[in-house]
Amino acid sequence: MLTKSLTSPVRFYQILIIFTFAGVFGFQGFSQQVSIQLGQDEIALNEPFTITITVENDQLRTYGQFPEIPGFSKRGTSSSSSTNIVNGRVSSRQSIIQNYVANSEGTFQLDPFIMEINGQEVSSPGITIRVGPPAQQRNRVDPFSTDPFEDFFRGPDRSNEFVDIEEDAFLALTTSKNEVYIGEGFTLTLAFYVAEDNRAPLQFHEPARQLSDILKELKPDNCWEENFNIDNLNGESVVINNKRYSQYKIYQATYYPLNQDPIYFPQVPFKMIKYRVAKNPSLFGRSRQEDFKTYYTKPQRVKVRDLPPHPLKEQVSVGNYKLKEEISDNVLETGRSFNYSFSVFGEGNISAITRPEPASDQVFEIYPPNIRQSINRGNNRVTGNKTFNYYIIPNEPGEIDLSEYFTWVYFNPVTNAYDTLSSDMTVNVSGESKRNDQIQSNDLGSFYDQIEIENNNLTNLHRDQWVKTFANLFILVMLGASIYFVIKK
Repeated sequence: MLTKSLTSPVRFYQILIIFTFAGVFGFQGFSQQVSIQLGQDEIALNEPFTITITVENDQLRTYGQFPEIPGFSKRGTSSSSSTNIVNGRVSSRQSIIQNYVANSEGTFQLDPFIMEINGQEVSSPGITIRVGPPAQQRNRVDPFSTDPFEDFFRGPDRSNEFVDIEEDAFLALTTSKNEVYIGEGFTLTLAFYVAEDNRAPLQFHEPARQLSDILKELKPDNCWEENFNIDNLNGESVVINNKRYSQYKIYQATYYPLNQDPIYFPQVPFKMIKYRVAKNPSLFGRSRQEDFKTYYTKPQRVKVRDLPPHPLKEQVSVGNYKLKEEISDNVLETGRSFNYSFSVFGEGNISAITRPEPASDQVFEIYPPNIRQSINRGNNRVTGNKTFNYYIIPNEPGEIDLSEYFTWVYFNPVTNAYDTLSSDMTVNVSGESKRNDQIQSNDLGSFYDQIEIENNNLTNLHRDQWVKTFANLFILVMLGASIYFVIKK
């Protein structure tokens, strides 16, 4: 059918005209296309079944879990990407391939499923998979073969030779800062970089297991860690020395030093699958051969500086923060409670933010706060907020400035100086003073009232000691006599 259509003069000129106008009036760009492709419905027991998700003309940023297939086991993922420039138009394609291996022969059903890819729900109709006996692997060419079609597909060279292609890729361990204050965060990133024009086929090899061993070497003991928890190895386009690479983040975390000891990250290895490519590929023979290559990072060192002198130097948090506050009502009455929230937000170690300690007096009765925090890890930094909700009862009327009670001191590494977040709110309290009510509520009771009427003279505790001794002897004699009469009777 394909040959007939191409040999038709009319069809040929139609296609030629279409491509000519497409080249002249071509689109300047392409829109994102997301799809799911299923593998063959008939495979051998030793052949994998695959599910491939593909994003065209956009980055594959996020995707959900691949479905489970009854009778199959997941056997890792691989990825591929390509970029084409035709007549000034750029198109790209990025795919993630999930491999499955059948546990036995038979017929298995993959039900329809939905995956979320780049925030878009994409459906697949499912498939019935028939698994047959293992296929015989043909790893080499029989030199005495008389197959008349073999020379047609393989050519005259019968040797299945594989060659190593030099890859344009590297492993890197980087820190966002080389010098920080105690408590100041810096982000550590372990990533694998592949040039977009790289020709050598590469694939990740058990990244989770390797990372577990790597972190035993990397994690410092004198730091608080905020882990970004990377679950999927998705490529992100970056430019390094005017060259475009795909960055695959393997691990990323922000560390906050707890003391002034310098932080050292040693050289760590990471093994990748690197394929050797067939020198003379054929239609039916293997086109590549699996091999391994280990990449290494360069060691990194981060210097830690002490904070400048300050009375609260050992207590303050470090970061770039702002204040947001809320109050249930700023027109109040004595004896009636109100709620006040003091929320610190910004970039820094949110978990280490300590609560403000309001001044204690008889104007307000302030109860310990309820605490709520939210932490966001993304874009190579940690941000969030920590909110302190206070329950307060005013005891004195008047116009009261809350900055006299709620202040919070921190060190800002951006300005290299200490700063204070203070409340900007003022409340108006009306009504009678409740100070005496508060004193009465703290009364210890009538027992302590007897102190005022009791004799204030000192008493000798040993004066009546002989009376107590005689009484004890009398009781002892009576007890002995009772025992004697009971036994005699």
